[in-house]
Amino acid sequence: MTVFHVIFFGFIIVAGYCNGSAKNMVNPKGIAPYGVRGVLDGAAIVYFSYIGYDSASTMAEEVKDPYKSLPIGIVGSVLITTLLYCLMALSLCMMVPYNKISEKASYSMAFLKVGWSWTSNIVGAGASLGIVASLLVAMLGQARYLCVIGRARLVPSWLAKVHPSTGTPLNATIFLGFCTASIALFTELDIIIELISIGTLMVFYMVANALIYRRYVITGGTPPLHTLLFLFLLSLTSLCFSIVWKFKQQWWGLLLFGGFMITIIAFFQHMVPCDNTLVQQQYAHCWYVPFMPWPPSMSIFLNVFLMMTLKTLSFQRFALWSCFITMFYVLYGVHSTYQAEEIENLSGVNQVVMNLSVPNLQTKVEIQVL
Repeated sequence: MTVFHVIFFGFIIVAGYCNGSAKNMVNPKGIAPYGVRGVLDGAAIVYFSYIGYDSASTMAEEVKDPYKSLPIGIVGSVLITTLLYCLMALSLCMMVPYNKISEKASYSMAFLKVGWSWTSNIVGAGASLGIVASLLVAMLGQARYLCVIGRARLVPSWLAKVHPSTGTPLNATIFLGFCTASIALFTELDIIIELISIGTLMVFYMVANALIYRRYVITGGTPPLHTLLFLFLLSLTSLCFSIVWKFKQQWWGLLLFGGFMITIIAFFQHMVPCDNTLVQQQYAHCWYVPFMPWPPSMSIFLNVFLMMTLKTLSFQRFALWSCFITMFYVLYGVHSTYQAEEIENLSGVNQVVMNLSVPNLQTKVEIQVL
């Protein structure tokens, strides 16, 4: 499927350049007619197009050398997909001006307008196969997520069972397939897109915070208060910058909060240095994030900034879903994991008792024989 999609994308890019014109890039209102604000607002909506690469990390148990192969696979796939994504968008804008692009079937309608009606059918077939491939990739990663969560008993352990023949989480895959089909059948696409965008941004925001905390506190051994205070100030400054941008306040607010954010990052880097020696010893044969704390700090800022460009209704829906998940965790997950730990500890105690009792029995037998 991947080979077919690369060929398919190449065909669309070449066909778009052959039938397009550079004039459509500047007409009717020039490049970026909605300005930088329009570009960033659009980036927050199509952010979900760049998710799914983390699904490769769920294959760690099935990769020979995950410490080296997974970073190469994830970063390489992101770069290749970004290049193809930009080239396809450029070819579309060359064929049709931005104000005449169809919202429902952009490429099919664009080829119809340039006189290539037969190409629109190929585009439809390729897009249908792309949807199937995306669903399969999503279920591949989510099923393994659910399998690991089931091992921890946060969800019913039935979902953690692995099929003996295929070696895959069959129960989790079937369950997710049913849930995915139900959501697709009863939910509007715009709602799904916004929920996926805000959910992904929140997850990446939490991962960036966890990376800084792990590198400086767990690995580096620095006091946690300094790192937590830095993360709080960074998130607060990013939120203030995003609010000023969203409500179109004075430009000096952007300079103030942007400069303060850069200052606190540089101050944290100077006052709380990251011990690279410990990092290199612990991750000697692994890939680790360089130039700490700048990459995760920029990730925190961008995730907060893009989240603030979403609609208020998206936050309300996300809050309701988060409350539901939290209630499920409190009412089921906590008790289930506690019971699993009790059973594991009890089995360990029984094993120790059995090991201690065997020598005693042998001693008794020897005494009776004597």
